[in-house]
Amino acid sequence: MELSLKGKTALICGATQGIGLATARELAALGAECILMARDKEALKEIIPTLEAEHFQEHSYLVADFRNPKEVEEAIKTVTEKQTVHILINNTGGPASGPIVEAEVQEFTDAFNQHLVNNHILAQAVITGMIGAGYGRIINVISTSVKAPLKNLGVSNTIRLSVAAWAKTMATELAQYGVTVNNILPGSTNTNRLQSLIKTTAKKRNVERQVIEQEMLGEIPMKRFGDAKEIAAAIAFLATPAAGYITGTSIPVDGGKTPTF
Repeated sequence: MELSLKGKTALICGATQGIGLATARELAALGAECILMARDKEALKEIIPTLEAEHFQEHSYLVADFRNPKEVEEAIKTVTEKQTVHILINNTGGPASGPIVEAEVQEFTDAFNQHLVNNHILAQAVITGMIGAGYGRIINVISTSVKAPLKNLGVSNTIRLSVAAWAKTMATELAQYGVTVNNILPGSTNTNRLQSLIKTTAKKRNVERQVIEQEMLGEIPMKRFGDAKEIAAAIAFLATPAAGYITGTSIPVDGGKTPTF
């Protein structure tokens, strides 16, 4: 299989922690020149020197807050004016938990902007370069909720599904140019996001964190939480030439939990 990303440039969003950081490490190890994007400048500066550069890649970073789409738009322009981005990893933290009947309208608007609108801004900025290069990978890190809605994640369920529909539509339009668009659907992965959800749920139910953890583990056939590196490995494969005929699909990486085919 052709797994090398030597000569390719990858933009990874949410790259200072969790799945985003693990993905940056995987792509750099495969030879990609990585551009990390997040809002924490100091964290970005600390991570850059730790990425592999066996092929003399010059890794860099962009500072942008995904709560401000205009900021994201301005940041990506500084890159696309100078170089081609071959791989785009759309990844950002999910909306707060809670029942959908209790969600405020503004929560939907904010989440829509943070996820779908920013994804679209970034994709539009890099697509022309991808088409010109005859190689493009747009990979969206969303959620298994696009297969089956998750309890107590009303806003997230709604917005994640809209991203999946957007991605499928774009995949169909771009396939003829050698640009693929796919979604990775992480299950319960041991990240800050998961720990926050466990803490919030435990507080609402007035029980110990361990109670919530055990309930969640009981629903996973593998009886363990995923590791960010395992999600990153799936993302990295989709970014390589070996995955050139895979597009328009959503792939759960969830230890077998999702109750659909």
